[in-house]
Amino acid sequence: MPTIIIDGVSSDVAAGTRLVNAIEDAGVEIGHRCGGNARCTTCRVVFESGEPDTMTAAEHAKLSERGLLGSHRLACQIACHHDMQLSSVMTRANQGWSDTGPRCADAVTPDAVFLPRASLGS
Repeated sequence: MPTIIIDGVSSDVAAGTRLVNAIEDAGVEIGHRCGGNARCTTCRVVFESGEPDTMTAAEHAKLSERGLLGSHRLACQIACHHDMQLSSVMTRANQGWSDTGPRCADAVTPDAVFLPRASLGS
């Protein structure tokens, strides 16, 4: 069972849990305004350790488009398979939102094919 530490909050999660949902279930109100479809980047996280070495094509495209590739990851595009320590970037509190967005589906969408980051280019 992987352990995530998000903003100092530790939580054990079932293997394969979508990271954005694991973060939310841990009580951290991370953004996911597009519902977890790799469109809005409000679920951005910064890894301290345990960053996955795979990435979906959708995450790569959105991070590249926004100039965030290499510095941020999208929690909606990551499944928990090992221990991770990270920080959230946009939360309900620091953005002044009334809510964080609709609950994300359990499975990563769209294009849930995880590719080695090196194969996607920089």
